Amino acid sequence: MIEDHSRVACGDSPRATDPVELAARVKRAALEIGFEAAGICDLRPIERSALREWLAHGYAGDMNYMHRQAARRSEPERIVPGARRAVVVLKNHFQGGAAETGARVARYAWGEDYHRVLGEKLQAVAEVLIGLGSTPSCTRAYVDAGPVPERELAQRAGLGWIAKNTMLIRPGLGSFTFIGSVFTDLPLAIDVPFAADHCGRCRRCLDACPTDAFPDERRLDATRCISYLTIEYRRPFSAEQGAMIGDWLFGCDICQDVCPWNLKFAPLTDESRFGPRPELARPDPGELIEMDGAEHRRRYADTAFERPGAANLARNARQVEINRRAKTK
Repeated sequence: MIEDHSRVACGDSPRATDPVELAARVKRAALEIGFEAAGICDLRPIERSALREWLAHGYAGDMNYMHRQAARRSEPERIVPGARRAVVVLKNHFQGGAAETGARVARYAWGEDYHRVLGEKLQAVAEVLIGLGSTPSCTRAYVDAGPVPERELAQRAGLGWIAKNTMLIRPGLGSFTFIGSVFTDLPLAIDVPFAADHCGRCRRCLDACPTDAFPDERRLDATRCISYLTIEYRRPFSAEQGAMIGDWLFGCDICQDVCPWNLKFAPLTDESRFGPRPELARPDPGELIEMDGAEHRRRYADTAFERPGAANLARNARQVEINRRAKTK
């Protein structure tokens, strides 16, 4: 998040001019900074019943912050008081084929922590906005943090549609993307929301999920999701949960790997900092089991492996080894 160093009140944008021209300049700058797509949306409320029902079913599991953030996720104008628009961007992180051996790790975690990489790029977008007249106190950037309904805003900004596996898909790019946003008080012209649903009758993503984590189209039960279990869940696994993760040490790509839009169109990322490190893309479970907190921080402070911490990553590694031995019996 961009810190507030300004005494100027939100809404006082002295250099703001034509909304269409401003929007074009901002989106052009975002592409030059390195994002594959950029769009602009307003911050009107999002339909609340879906989130309310999702939480009521317990699908958030132990992610209690989802309950605390529910009101702001449904009313984006409350996220940054005084903001009028969100500039929403996509960054491709696709790395090609998955590793065939070793404990499995979701592609997005193979390189440097995406929060760092995108944070720098979003800061550059924010500086463009401030240069055009946005007040610093109303110019805040988010990437997978805070109460931001990223996929809904991305669809509203015309960047793609929300697929049956709840991922955002952009034609020609697929779903292996990070979504970032910068809130601003500039009166930028907004884009036409992406209205089409190109999933059709396809349900490959739903049928491929080995844990039946999708009770319905576009509804994810996080408590049965491998990504949730290996990253967000912080307690010991039950026997059922342990069996669910299979050989996934961190995250899961299964529902994206089978998507025709990824199989046909997903391009390789041009971001070198996302490039695979052997210790991340092909980790040794035995080494992780023995690693203490200090060594974990030394090795993984700049990676996504930092989030679960040493103890939970060791828990995952032990379970992967247990599941492998069970397969060979």
